[in-house]
Amino acid sequence: MALNLIINTSNPPLGALLAAEHVKDSVQVSVAEGKDTHLHVSDAVEFSDSNSISRYLARVAPAFGLYGANAMEQAEVDHWLEFSAQRLCGQSALTEALGELDRALSLRTFLVGHAVTLADLSVWAALKCNGGWPSQGKSFTHVNRWFFFLSSQVPFTSVGNKYSSKKATMSKSNSDEKKQDVGKFVDLPGAEMGKVVVRFPPEASGYLHIGHAKAALLNQHYQLTFKGKLIMRFDDTNPEKEKEDFEKVILEDLTMLQIHPDQFTYTSDSFPIIMQFGEQLLSEGKAYIDDTPPEQMKQEREQRVESKCRKNTVEQNMKMWGEMKTGSQFGQTCCMRAKIDMNSNNGCMRDPTLFRCKNAPHPRTGNTYKVYPTYDFACPIVDSLEGVTHALRTTEYHDRDEQFYWIIDALRLRKPYIWEYSRLNLNNTLLSKRKLTWFVEQGYVDGWDDPRFPTVRGVLRRGMTVEGLKQFIASQGGSRSVVNMEWDKIWAFNKKVIDPVTPRFTALSSSYVVPVSVPEATEEMKEVAKHPKNAEVGLKEVWYGPRVFIEGADAETFSEGEMVTFINWGNLIITKINKGADGKVVSMEARLNLENKDYKKTTKITWLADTNNAPLLPTICINYQPLITKAVITKDDNFKDYINKNSKLEEKMLGDPCLRSLKKGDMIQLQRRGFYICDQPYEPVSPHSCKESPCILLYIPDGHVKEMPTAGSKDKSKNQASKSAPVAPSNAASTSAPAPPSVSACDLFSSIVAQGETVRQLKTSLPKAPKDQVDKAVQQLLSLKAQFKKLTGTDYKPGMTPPTSDPAPPTEPTGPASCPYARVAQQGELVKKLKAEQAPKGQIDAAVKQLLALKAEFKKLTGQDYKPGIAPSTLASSDPSPVTSISSFVYSSASSPSDLYHRVAQQGEMVRKLKAEQAPKDQIDAAVKQLLALKAEFKKLTNQDYKPGMSPSNLTSAAPSPVTSFSSSSSSSSTSSSPSGLYDRVAQHGEVVRKLKSEKAPKDQIDAAVKQLLALKTEYKQITGQEYKPAAAPVQKAPAPVEKAPAPVQNSAAPSERSLFEKVSTQGELVRKLKAEKAPKDQVDDAVKTLLDLKTKYKTLTGQEYKPVAAAGATGGEDKNRKEKENKSEKQGGGGGKKGKGEKASQGKDASGGTGGSGDGQGSKKQTRLGLEAKKEENLADWYSQVITKAEMIEYYDVSGCYVLRPWSFAIWESIKEFFDREIKKLGVENCYFPMFVSQAALQKEKSHIEDFAPEVAWVTRSGKTELAEPIAVRPTSETVMYPAYAKWVQSHRDLPIKLNQWCNVVRWEFKHPQPFLRTREFLWQEGHSAFATKDEAEEEVLQILELYAKVYEELMAIPVVKGRKTEKERFAGGDYTTTVEAFISASGRAIQGATSHHLGQNFSKMFEIMFEDPKRPGEKQLAYQNSWGITTRTIGVLTMVHGDNMGLVLPPRVACLQVVIIPCGITASLPEQEKEALLTQCSKYLNRLQDAGIRVKVDLRDNYSPGWKFNHWELKGVPIRLEVGPKDMQQRQCVAVRRDSGVKITVPETEVDKELLVMLEDIQNSLFKKASADLNNSMVVADTMEQFQKELENGKIVQIPFCGGIKCEDWIKTTTAKDQDLEPGAPSMGAKSLCIPFSPLKKLQPGQMCVSGKEPAQFYTLFGRSY
Repeated sequence: MALNLIINTSNPPLGALLAAEHVKDSVQVSVAEGKDTHLHVSDAVEFSDSNSISRYLARVAPAFGLYGANAMEQAEVDHWLEFSAQRLCGQSALTEALGELDRALSLRTFLVGHAVTLADLSVWAALKCNGGWPSQGKSFTHVNRWFFFLSSQVPFTSVGNKYSSKKATMSKSNSDEKKQDVGKFVDLPGAEMGKVVVRFPPEASGYLHIGHAKAALLNQHYQLTFKGKLIMRFDDTNPEKEKEDFEKVILEDLTMLQIHPDQFTYTSDSFPIIMQFGEQLLSEGKAYIDDTPPEQMKQEREQRVESKCRKNTVEQNMKMWGEMKTGSQFGQTCCMRAKIDMNSNNGCMRDPTLFRCKNAPHPRTGNTYKVYPTYDFACPIVDSLEGVTHALRTTEYHDRDEQFYWIIDALRLRKPYIWEYSRLNLNNTLLSKRKLTWFVEQGYVDGWDDPRFPTVRGVLRRGMTVEGLKQFIASQGGSRSVVNMEWDKIWAFNKKVIDPVTPRFTALSSSYVVPVSVPEATEEMKEVAKHPKNAEVGLKEVWYGPRVFIEGADAETFSEGEMVTFINWGNLIITKINKGADGKVVSMEARLNLENKDYKKTTKITWLADTNNAPLLPTICINYQPLITKAVITKDDNFKDYINKNSKLEEKMLGDPCLRSLKKGDMIQLQRRGFYICDQPYEPVSPHSCKESPCILLYIPDGHVKEMPTAGSKDKSKNQASKSAPVAPSNAASTSAPAPPSVSACDLFSSIVAQGETVRQLKTSLPKAPKDQVDKAVQQLLSLKAQFKKLTGTDYKPGMTPPTSDPAPPTEPTGPASCPYARVAQQGELVKKLKAEQAPKGQIDAAVKQLLALKAEFKKLTGQDYKPGIAPSTLASSDPSPVTSISSFVYSSASSPSDLYHRVAQQGEMVRKLKAEQAPKDQIDAAVKQLLALKAEFKKLTNQDYKPGMSPSNLTSAAPSPVTSFSSSSSSSSTSSSPSGLYDRVAQHGEVVRKLKSEKAPKDQIDAAVKQLLALKTEYKQITGQEYKPAAAPVQKAPAPVEKAPAPVQNSAAPSERSLFEKVSTQGELVRKLKAEKAPKDQVDDAVKTLLDLKTKYKTLTGQEYKPVAAAGATGGEDKNRKEKENKSEKQGGGGGKKGKGEKASQGKDASGGTGGSGDGQGSKKQTRLGLEAKKEENLADWYSQVITKAEMIEYYDVSGCYVLRPWSFAIWESIKEFFDREIKKLGVENCYFPMFVSQAALQKEKSHIEDFAPEVAWVTRSGKTELAEPIAVRPTSETVMYPAYAKWVQSHRDLPIKLNQWCNVVRWEFKHPQPFLRTREFLWQEGHSAFATKDEAEEEVLQILELYAKVYEELMAIPVVKGRKTEKERFAGGDYTTTVEAFISASGRAIQGATSHHLGQNFSKMFEIMFEDPKRPGEKQLAYQNSWGITTRTIGVLTMVHGDNMGLVLPPRVACLQVVIIPCGITASLPEQEKEALLTQCSKYLNRLQDAGIRVKVDLRDNYSPGWKFNHWELKGVPIRLEVGPKDMQQRQCVAVRRDSGVKITVPETEVDKELLVMLEDIQNSLFKKASADLNNSMVVADTMEQFQKELENGKIVQIPFCGGIKCEDWIKTTTAKDQDLEPGAPSMGAKSLCIPFSPLKKLQPGQMCVSGKEPAQFYTLFGRSY
């Protein structure tokens, strides 16, 4: 028999080839290469699968035994064939598969039987072809042995060498290019080849944008990977948004993206069945109809209040549903809501809407329906019905996942798997359809395909390729990290696609081209490669001739005799340069030097030949900038405030003649300019318009931060240093027009300075300003310099002293440049812009210097200081003139007390801003000097000192002026104090406050502005008799008398009230200052006590709490006090951050994004943000998160609710473990370990027990891709794991007691907001389980263990606890009773369960039949009494929150990983090496002595951090004692110990260091316990009434109340005391729950005393409180 085997050499079927090699002696098989692999047996029979071919060959040659010797072996062979095809084909689960294979081969030479079979052939072939096998092979000894044994055999050697090398070569070349940029795609859980169904469900209400593109491409990726199905579903649940036009648009966009769905559907196709499901929920009582108004419903959901309709009967619901379906007037006020859980912490589960009534026609169903499902209700139903296996959704939908599955479960539908990925967030980009539509409607863009738009059409029109987009999406992979990304990364991927295939052409800026004469060159045409590295791109025509054009910018850099490389021609030598009167190059001459091939040190330029045979093409290059100037638009921002109105920049060019052949969409590269796409091809002169249409090219970004150079300037590198200057406006070149002949030399000097700055700005701006604009500005600058020389007789030189000249006669202003006011205003704007964009310091200094010069000139000309807002038209010269009266009026107006007050305020604002930005010292000094001068002038004018917050309207001049009567009546009465004038001032000042807050200005600056605003509002109310309201017309209450003398500063508050307010404010500042400076604790405590007393007095006087003025406008804990944070960050990290590679001292931007400054003249300090940015008392949740991460306690993990415990926190757990383990062994407890997996039968054996854990149990349902026969649980606790073994071990009373403990992990899949240590899905614990013959023995142990838990908290962690017994509601499920230790977190006013010890009675022994023969009654069986007890890693979280402070963690010495850290200080560059060595030696001596004393100690010898940085680092990590050792300390034979708990510094003699530190550590331990005990004692109170109880609870207390012990009563207490809002972000807004029945209550129960509910007699005082 002759068989023909055709193989594809790029993917050879090694298994089939091996089978053919083994049977070749009896079966003739010819092997040939072809496109597809197949075995041709006959015209009717053909096999294409490698395993099928192998099976056939084995069966036609049974003598070789390749298919096994019997039925059992054949079944095994089939298993391994399937294993090789499915388990060894990819990388994702290779390790697991190899582990299984390794176990199978542990005692075998061959996989099946005692000889080679198809099992060996197929598995060996799969490993041979798998690129991941070589790297993992060494880890699997048995597989490695087996593989190399077979590889040494002849058939395997010949086949492997001949065929696998071909595949390896090809695959390597194909994969190497992309491997680097391919992200990690997570395998879809439960995905099976050929069975995966995914869907892309856009709403047909707009064009697809790049975020949709990511979703569509991800779905397509998994469709192709698993050879599955992609459904394109239009979400048309909302008839008001759905438009058929957009459906067509979306389908076109998908075609552009090369996405081809397998099926197209509409959600509306399923409307009938969705309505049936809705009615099913109504009939089952799982939904109800609600007619609550929408706004009220929203508030009720936020406040967790049940709707009045929630308890409707089914009949009532059906009746209202009927109204909805008919679309009646009443029906339109109703909606259908799911009845889930109004107390859920997940807002999406608070009875969401399922149907709404809309009396609008649907594009597809017309008027058939009046009710339409919400997307959240329809989506899970349609996903299930359409067979979707995996629903891909962005992480922003995470909160809705629970609702998705509730709907699935409630309707008993098949459950799709939700797989999350991160949404694509791009800087300077809006993806909201509503906002994008606004841009289109307002005409800011040309349409939905505008290249500035993030729509699919927009980015493709701008030059994005589908392949580039796919590669970018691939690089993101299945990432769930939500980050804001720059567009640069996407364009960089695109460049990789277009760069290898894009032809190169040339274009020159038409604004400035220079002809070059090359007499010896002849006019000719040659063909050169379009792409220097890719010949396949083709050839282009290049014309040469005696006259060529080059860029003017290039020409200006050349000198005569210089050799220049003309690209695609060769080297030419410049022989002559001809310049015009203005200094610009007019023409050049050159000669050929083509034989010189040295191009290394020459300037390379582009050029074009001037020839009639190939005329140059008119071309326009367009460069687009982002539409939005702010990187991230927050929900508080109005995007319209950040619109870039100059986002389209055009430049006229002379193009390569070859551009004539470009078609729309062709991509090219203009050499030395970048990549472009043809948006409009060139069209010759039209017979209709008699005009030609230029070729329009759009710039394609390539991911570079710096623009591609367009000129060969030798000063290019110099210019790059100032690249960060802002883009000059398009009319910048004309801002400084040539001065008229009559202008003064001083004025002309200022014009030159301003125009010079404009030129620099244009040259260094990003993107580069158009060439013609730069040339025009340079020309104007040269003209001004020529005028200056003509007027003064000297050349203008930068830095020269401004000339003085006689005042010129008044002239009419001729333009902005010649108006001093306009020039100052323009320069001021430039300075603000440079600072806002964090331009280089040198550039800012130059601009500020020029601004000050312009202001000096302004004052000289006008006789008054420049003030923003002065009308330029009213300014007059300070010299005497016929218009004295007008001049007097102007001066009087400008220098009125009110105006002068505002000038002082503005100058003060400038000083604060300069200090906040750490501006140069001379600049700050100048500003302060000016401020003091203004204050002196203010005092002279008003006879009183300037004070922030004083009412400017009440100020009058101290001295009369020629226009006193006029200003009194007009300015004071009509303007300042009139309702309309005052109303305008309040409005204006309100805008100032809003601007300061939006710019996150320093807190003191905002406070001053708010204070002034409140004063103005008070004054307004006094005049009008009504509160100020925006947009409300002012009404004057009565004419206010005109004040003729200076009035004192007044407020609506009484003087004593005002004074007290100021005292509270001042004392608050003092407290903050003391804390920031780490003053002694007693000093801080005294200051805080004084502050609280003042606040109490204020409340007594005013009847309200003291509130800082700025509180009303605070936007959040983090943004509220930016200045304070910057100071703190600098204090903590500025002293010596880690020296980054290439870090420059003059760098203007620090590590945290803030602005640096020189401060001491040494350049900006790097802010490391080492310290905490949140305060414990202000935002506990943020503070806690920062402490545990910055103190290096945890690392976040990609599985929600699971965390990495780093060594610093694990050491605390080890200390607890060591102590507790030692103590329980004294009680006879032994350690053991039981498996983590629990069978379903065992877990459900004790039903009351499992019911408590059921929602949290994690189940294993699959092994590889094989479904398990029954699911296996991961232990939530181990009673059901251990007790079956106890039943086996216990037969007699002699087998008791059993006392076992295991240190292990457990998994409880919490659905609440996870918090590290406090509430996690996996945690470490110890769990003890004991069994006794008698109840007394068991109960004795319960209390023994509880006492040990109390010692863990109190003696180890210095945390006081309350010992007691849990109530019936809170006891352990399945146990008789539970004892507990409860700790208290004073920062949140919440308790936390510390550890529990349960007496289980005989409940579990009865279920698991743990019985023994009673020695007193032979033959009778007795049930054992059992206990269980446990403590978890939650202890670490409790410790952190109880002891931590605003500097970080505070560790009690007994659990601290390090008790002392030694830090050498004073090691500077000037310190002699000998002294440095002596200092380090001394530190080592201290280390040895402290170690010998049993102290855990470390020396921090890192030389890349300063001592200050180390201080803060170890303070943050909570090390109890810091030992500072410096050269002076050595001389004095001492060292300095700093306590972490109090910050106190103590000088310790060298000889006593070990003894004193031991005492100090013990004192720290005791001090921490005393402080925490005081907190607990002050916060635990007694209340006998419900009113008193609630009052204490709201004050953050835990309260002992008389309680009856009833479960219903406890539920009532919890409901009654629930708060409306969350206690802290992510925490439940819970009511009070019982914590324990204290063993030692604060008060004894009186006979007949009633429970706080007033319904039942009290049984005991019970501790209640809010709890974690």
